[in-house]
Amino acid sequence: MVRSLWSAATGMNAQQTNVDTIANNLANVNTVGYKTQTAQFKSLLYQTLQTATTTANGDPKPTSSQVGLGVRNSSINSIFTQGSLLASSSDTAFAIEGDGFFAIRGSDGGTYYTRNGDFTWATSASGGVILTNTDGLPVLSSTGRTIELNSNYVTSRITISADGTVCYPDAQNNAKSLGMTIGLHQFNNPGGLERQGDTLWAVTEASGNAMNEATNRNLAKSKVVQGYLEGSNVQVADEMVNLIVAQRAYEMNSKAITTTDEMMQTANNLKR
Repeated sequence: MVRSLWSAATGMNAQQTNVDTIANNLANVNTVGYKTQTAQFKSLLYQTLQTATTTANGDPKPTSSQVGLGVRNSSINSIFTQGSLLASSSDTAFAIEGDGFFAIRGSDGGTYYTRNGDFTWATSASGGVILTNTDGLPVLSSTGRTIELNSNYVTSRITISADGTVCYPDAQNNAKSLGMTIGLHQFNNPGGLERQGDTLWAVTEASGNAMNEATNRNLAKSKVVQGYLEGSNVQVADEMVNLIVAQRAYEMNSKAITTTDEMMQTANNLKR
């Protein structure tokens, strides 16, 4: 009976993690570029009560007798399905159709990746303008450099083509390339990326190195859509169902603890 107490306790802890994950998904339902998470579980060690042996008559037993000792959280996976494209009035709103990620230079000088294309033109130290995210971190080009223009350009007239090329209209109002392209990168295992908050992701050994779409011909090219943002891929109805299931599982584990306590109390009262 003591085993049941600890097993049920591990179940309650695991379901609490599950509820925390679901709550975070619901909290980020309107976060641009957010990818939903799912909690995965695995059983703990098993205690062998009786090994495969023979009966009193010498007949072999086909199975052993084992009892489980609970559950624990094995991983929290990110689901990288495409979010809905949401129209935006901003000229620097960009959504990605495909598997690509934008590259961002962090405050520590490292490179991070995001699906959040809510960018803006900010004044640079040299007096020009530079493309950044809402936190002021520079967006990187396909060559790994910041996308910076001098002050002669009117930012409201700058357009981005489907392949990420930065364009500006000429005298005949025809969009001409400025020789810079917004960098798009893919990963062999995006689920292995490490979340950094603010919808930023860091490369890990599990994710593999970033693959530049501009230089890797084996990749299916992503499409940049100006005037749109990629919304969260959280499905509210699914998350609410998952929340109910997690709550009921938590209650059942709690009931198991209560039942075990009552059984132990009954056993203690036998000698009275």
